[in-house]
Amino acid sequence: MSPRPGPEIVSLGCRLNLSESDAIAAMLAGRNTVVVNTCAVTDAAVKQTRAAVRRLRARRPDAELIVTGCAAQVDPAAFAAMPEVDRVVGNPDKLDPAAWTSGARPRFAFDGAWRLPPSPAGPDRSRAFLEIQNGCDHACTFCVIPAGRGPARSAPLDAATAMAEAAVAAGQCELVLTGVDLTSWRDDAGRGLAAVVERLLGVAGVERLRLSSLDPAEVDEPLLDLIVGEPRVQPHLHLSLQAGNDMILKRMRRRHSQAQAVRLVERVKARRPEVAVGADLIAGFPTETEAMFADTLAAIADCDVVQAHVFPYSAKAGTPAARMPQVAMPVRRERAARLRAAAGARRAAWLWTLVGGEQRVLVERPGTHGHAGNFAEVRLAEPRIPGEVVRVRVTRASDTELEGVAL
Repeated sequence: MSPRPGPEIVSLGCRLNLSESDAIAAMLAGRNTVVVNTCAVTDAAVKQTRAAVRRLRARRPDAELIVTGCAAQVDPAAFAAMPEVDRVVGNPDKLDPAAWTSGARPRFAFDGAWRLPPSPAGPDRSRAFLEIQNGCDHACTFCVIPAGRGPARSAPLDAATAMAEAAVAAGQCELVLTGVDLTSWRDDAGRGLAAVVERLLGVAGVERLRLSSLDPAEVDEPLLDLIVGEPRVQPHLHLSLQAGNDMILKRMRRRHSQAQAVRLVERVKARRPEVAVGADLIAGFPTETEAMFADTLAAIADCDVVQAHVFPYSAKAGTPAARMPQVAMPVRRERAARLRAAAGARRAAWLWTLVGGEQRVLVERPGTHGHAGNFAEVRLAEPRIPGEVVRVRVTRASDTELEGVAL
């Protein structure tokens, strides 16, 4: 008799989903269950979800198939109506073990409480994604994530510390702090993200700490000092820029100007030049003219972006941006391609500047590659133990990665 299949979690979208998928897998250990952890940030992501559901049902016909995540939270009825789906679990309950029992009542209303993610059963990755924040109180005109994730809420310091200690005990020496709006993290005393970074750096065994996407408007002085002055905070700054034109930023209802973003990068680079900058950028936002787009294209150089996540604008029903004058889809795609090409050229040039130098690389499975502190991908000449941090001499570069020899 063949063994009973265990749980299978398919995670779409952000790093927060990856972290939560680990927790879901631990809660479903031993069960013949398939979970699709969905993303709602673009229409393409929702289409991918539907395709994944159909594909998984065909491959696992005897498994219970459950859909959760932001797309399921925003439109639960649509997924519940799919014949392949057995149940839908809302985002408010996805980290509650009781919600995954067959008789649980589905709940989709947020109560503002913080729920500590259960620790994964084992170290599935060399780095640990720690969810220390969830939800968002902002109202960007293009975004449905507040509807999918609810109001902003922060992990208490003690809870964040417990997660870090569990990760270190599982052999994960790099912590990646994640959240929907990470820089909105606050404790009961009103202290910002720097407070939790300082606390976690005090956990024995933490060798590296990485920050996920940051809002340029919320990087305060204490956080800036840690980014530039604490060597265990990795030299990698990923900014939620979205656009480089001030009028488009206002219509997006973002809270920073392009000049403020440039100034932030300049201040970081002046004190820690090796910091690599990543950015999220949207092409073809409603009302965007060619001249406005040129400002976003220029932002790649102005902010020294070497790691860009580029998306053509995707209208989401019910958002203010969906009611604005739309840019034609072929134009959105063409502009996105130009952004990717510009960012790719800048990334390739940056990678070549690293040849001949040394990087400290966190080795990942299967042991032949990893990421440097600046998040450059590094391919190793010889396999090393996953989870090990090694000094690597960089011997060559391609347009997308480095190659090197462990010292």
